[in-house]
Amino acid sequence: MAKPVSIEVWNPNGKYRVVSTKPMPGTRWINLLIEQDCRVEICTQKKTILSVEDIIALIGDKCDGVIGQLTEDWGEALFSALRRAGGTAFSNMAVGYNNVDVKAANKYGVAVGNTPGVLTETTAELAASLSLSAARRIVEADEFMRAGLYDGWLPHLFVGNLLKGQTVGVIGAGRIGSAYARMMVEGFKMNLIYYDLYQSTRLEKFVTAYAEFLKSTGEKPVTWKRAASMDEVLREADVISLHPVLDKTTFHLINKETLSRMKKEAILVNCSRGPVIDEVALVEHLKENPMFRVGLDVFEDEPYMKPGLADMKNAIVVPHIASASKWTREGMATLAALNVLGKIKGYPVWSDPNRVEPFLNENVRPPAASPSIVNAKVLGLPVSKL
Repeated sequence: MAKPVSIEVWNPNGKYRVVSTKPMPGTRWINLLIEQDCRVEICTQKKTILSVEDIIALIGDKCDGVIGQLTEDWGEALFSALRRAGGTAFSNMAVGYNNVDVKAANKYGVAVGNTPGVLTETTAELAASLSLSAARRIVEADEFMRAGLYDGWLPHLFVGNLLKGQTVGVIGAGRIGSAYARMMVEGFKMNLIYYDLYQSTRLEKFVTAYAEFLKSTGEKPVTWKRAASMDEVLREADVISLHPVLDKTTFHLINKETLSRMKKEAILVNCSRGPVIDEVALVEHLKENPMFRVGLDVFEDEPYMKPGLADMKNAIVVPHIASASKWTREGMATLAALNVLGKIKGYPVWSDPNRVEPFLNENVRPPAASPSIVNAKVLGLPVSKL
């Protein structure tokens, strides 16, 4: 059985043993656990992704809860090991939990936590950054400068796209999709077209109010439209950002056929889930359409890219950093720790997992509740009335 190279231990005499499979940003999450009599063990093994065997070794014979990462395979083997060690709590340090077999967790009575509500603006900001970088060819231009190729201004040098007055398309207008849309509409005076199974009334009201403001100042007002189909967004938008959940209906949502419906000079951005895009088809489309550009934060077979993608000058690729702002990552660590602590202490589950500000205010003690437990209903956990 694999054994961790090193473990950092905080509060060694604590009553409850909580394990973190990775060091996490900040120290507040550690202090909150220590204050509630937890012994905190942090795996410092120099390995990007821990194997199932590594994590079983970490769990050991006695473990009350684990804070894990979305790169880990949390299924039957790990939940049974955690339960054997007396544990009833696990939390991803992530809003997504595609790496978690929730049915297996239910089988062993383990609460599964996640960290929504803290990533919205940060993720939307990265999607906006990728949109602007792709439109103005910033990465290409940066590489050109660093290579010492610039010898003077030229009329055609790195000509890109002006965003003002163009149409931004959003597929999936939930919290993150709507935040991104607001940034692009207000920041660049873009028109909006979005597709979602549910009407985004707040987003529509925002764009309508902004249009009225522009009109009152003598500027051309922006417009919005809720598309009847995803194809309508693909055909009409100049910049398209993907924000759907990942399930059977959205796997390879963007493929050879749907790519062909987009404008030849369109920009496609994905900060949601990698398998939403058929990456092989995307590489071929990038080759055949050099003015088509893409910005990707996630990948189909993460951490790997499909062959050829790294060679594409019209692709911007970054290593899953959508949530990588200091405030957000420290907040995610705090929420994950409080999910585990809440279950250990028998606290109820917070009634609104997207309203997490009370847990993130460092000047007050956090509520006595688990911020977000995805299988709370199945396990029959009580809901906080706070």
